[in-house]
Amino acid sequence: MGQQTDLFLIILAAGKGTRMRSEQAKVLHQIFYAPMLHHVMEAVKPLKSDITAVVLGHQKEMVAESLVTYDAVSCVQREQLGTGHAVLCAEPLLAGKKGTVMILCGDTPLIQTETLEQMLVAHKKHGGPLTMMSTLLDFPANYGRVIVNDAGLVLSIVEEKDATSEQKAIKEINAGIYCVDSDFLFSALKQVSRNNSQGEVYLTDIVAIATKQSIPVEKYMISCSSEVLGVNSRVELAEAHHELQRRRNRQLMLDGVTMYDPASISVAPEVEIGQDVILFPGVHITGHSSIGQKAVLENGVLVKNCRIGENAWIGAYSYLEQCSVPAGKVIAPHSVIREETR
Repeated sequence: MGQQTDLFLIILAAGKGTRMRSEQAKVLHQIFYAPMLHHVMEAVKPLKSDITAVVLGHQKEMVAESLVTYDAVSCVQREQLGTGHAVLCAEPLLAGKKGTVMILCGDTPLIQTETLEQMLVAHKKHGGPLTMMSTLLDFPANYGRVIVNDAGLVLSIVEEKDATSEQKAIKEINAGIYCVDSDFLFSALKQVSRNNSQGEVYLTDIVAIATKQSIPVEKYMISCSSEVLGVNSRVELAEAHHELQRRRNRQLMLDGVTMYDPASISVAPEVEIGQDVILFPGVHITGHSSIGQKAVLENGVLVKNCRIGENAWIGAYSYLEQCSVPAGKVIAPHSVIREETR
C-alpha cells in the first residue's frame, strides 16, 4: 500500500487486564516471542501513518520503554474512564490534523496488515466519516453487539453489560477497530455521556451519535473472526500464541521446510531457515538463529542463537546455544553445546 499522507493511528494500550490475574500490564504479556502490543505495532507499520499514537495507562513507563524501537508517540490516560476517554487523551497529539483516524486495541495481536489495508480501502470508497469493523461469533459473550435496522444499516453498538436478553442473542459483534474522520471523531466523543452501567465514556457511542445525525455508518465485516478477538485471559493468550505459531509454520512449509508435527514445532519470527530443512517433532528454534539448507533437526532439539550449516544433522534432544555448527557436521543425540558469542 502506498504512502497515505492523511492517516493517523490511535492504539489503546492503557488497560490493566484484570482477567489476566497478573501484576504485569496486559499488553506486555508475551505471545510468540514478543509482547502482544508489538504484534499490533508490526501489523500497522506498513500502513505508514503520519502519526501513531499509543495511549498508555497501567505501568505506563514499562509500556513506553517497550515501544522505543517503534516510530510512535505516547500519551497517558490517567483515569480509566473508558475507551472513548482513552481516545480523547490522544486528541492533543493530533491537534490541527485532518484525515482518517484508525483506532485499534493493543490486545489484538492476531490482526493482520492486509485486513487493515482492506478496511482503509473500503472506508475511502464509502466516503463517509465512520467505518466500523465487525465479525460474527457463535458465542458472542463479552463483546458489544451490532444493532442494525431492517435494511441492515448500523444503528448502534450495545455493550454486553448494557444489552437486553434479545440483544445478547445477536451474533454480530463489534471488532473494536474503526476508521473515523478526525473532525467527526473528537466532536462526537465530546457528546458521549457516561450514563451506562460502567459509568464510562464508550467509544462505541459514536456510532449512535452518527445515526442520530443521519450520517450513514459503514460496516466492514471480516470472515476470520479470530483476527480481532482480544486477549483477556491466559487461556486466550495460549490460543493467540498457537495461532501465530501456526501461521509461521504454514509459511515455512510453503517455503520448502519439512515439519513432521507442526503443532509441536516453534520457530521464532527472526530465524532464517533454508529449503529442504527437516524438523522433527518438538524442535524449538529461537533468537537470531539460521539453519542452512538440507539440515536435519531430530526430535526435541532446542536451538538458541546458533548458525547451523548446510546438511548438518543434529541428534535428538540436543541443546545448542550461541554456537556455530559447520556444514555436514553430525551432532550426537543429547549433546549440550554452548559457546560465547564472538
